Amino acid sequence: MTVNKPTAIIFGGLNTFSRSLAAFLVPPDGTPLVSVRSPSPLLPSLTPSQHLRIVDKFTVSPPTTYLGAQFPKVLLQPDVEYRQTNLTVPVAVASAFDPPPGQPPYSYVFDLTGEVNHDRGEVIAIKLTFTVARIIALEAAKRNVKTYVRLQQPVYESPDKGLHDEKQDLKPVRPLDVWWHETLRMLASIQGLNLVILRSGFVYGPYVEYGLYPLVITVASVYGYMQKPMKTIWGPGKEPVHTVHVDDVAGALWACAEWMNKHGREQAIALAGEKIPFHNEKSKFKEVDGMISPDEQPSAPLFNLVDDSETTLAKGGSMITEYFGTTFEFYSNFETTLAKLKLDDLVEEINEHHVGTWTEMLQQSNPPITQTPLNAYMDKFALSKHKLAYNNGKIKSIIGYQLKRPLFDREALREVVEKWKEERSWPRLEG
Repeated sequence: MTVNKPTAIIFGGLNTFSRSLAAFLVPPDGTPLVSVRSPSPLLPSLTPSQHLRIVDKFTVSPPTTYLGAQFPKVLLQPDVEYRQTNLTVPVAVASAFDPPPGQPPYSYVFDLTGEVNHDRGEVIAIKLTFTVARIIALEAAKRNVKTYVRLQQPVYESPDKGLHDEKQDLKPVRPLDVWWHETLRMLASIQGLNLVILRSGFVYGPYVEYGLYPLVITVASVYGYMQKPMKTIWGPGKEPVHTVHVDDVAGALWACAEWMNKHGREQAIALAGEKIPFHNEKSKFKEVDGMISPDEQPSAPLFNLVDDSETTLAKGGSMITEYFGTTFEFYSNFETTLAKLKLDDLVEEINEHHVGTWTEMLQQSNPPITQTPLNAYMDKFALSKHKLAYNNGKIKSIIGYQLKRPLFDREALREVVEKWKEERSWPRLEG
């Protein structure tokens, strides 16, 4: 019996999580989840067509962003295509949607686009987050794709207590975050777009060098090497910083796509739709093409994605530092008050120790590490307070998703570090 599998296209995220999604959809040593077409009887020399296309601004040969050890193996498969494209150009995006000859149109679209560097200005945030997503989504709606899944980065701040579900109005924190949120409002307003939004916690996992936790892991190893406690100004550390493994990001993206394909837009909104309120400057409505009125609150299916660890600053910090043989501590009230007043100065002061020691660790490695995507520089964003506490019950109950990696623990951390060691991105030190 032949099972018709969907065809899929991934936009963006090569520098974040699309590599893991691609490996999940087309595992190098497993059965693909998306369709493969047999050679055409009319074109016998044609090899099986690409059933997964990944589209982003980076090049992969030579690579202009970190790829990890797994993703190049995905690209070696004849049924996978990577296409470098300027996603700010509508004609180029439209061309990316055109399937190879003889293959049906792409049915599942995964949107992992968006600017992730917090030091970029608002103009860049609008262009590379809001506008890029709008170009892709409009083309997807025009082509009647069966499902369009948007991955939302952890750009919100939770109130002080408890877990927060999808109905609660969480506020975006920084200028970049505001445009990530505004992008959801725009996407939800596009008629005919079979949109599902997956709102993730802080992501960790093998070959994930982007984000808060890979940086914290690297810096904790520095303090372990120096045999000094790792300290923070944000005592007593009760703030939630909920985590999710990258395997679950990939798995949940796929589960959302399958769920939307089963139900369609109207029923999906009836089952899981949430209103998306306005959190921007009203003056922007007339300035930015594609923004919807501040008075509108469009609805879209929305799901939180975090693991079951309920990680806090103190809990996560203690587990990570203990793995590297040191402790996680807090500055005194007096030291904390001074540090908060001089956070910019603190950034440069502590990074003198972090960066220099990390470089030493790379040089002392056996063999020495000459190139790594990891760094120990903690910018102002990394040193700021983060509070993110999601309730993950909705995606479990409505979609039926079961977490593959429910806990962020010592074994999960060991796996991350060992994978980096195997690809020679992490130092191997004596003792």
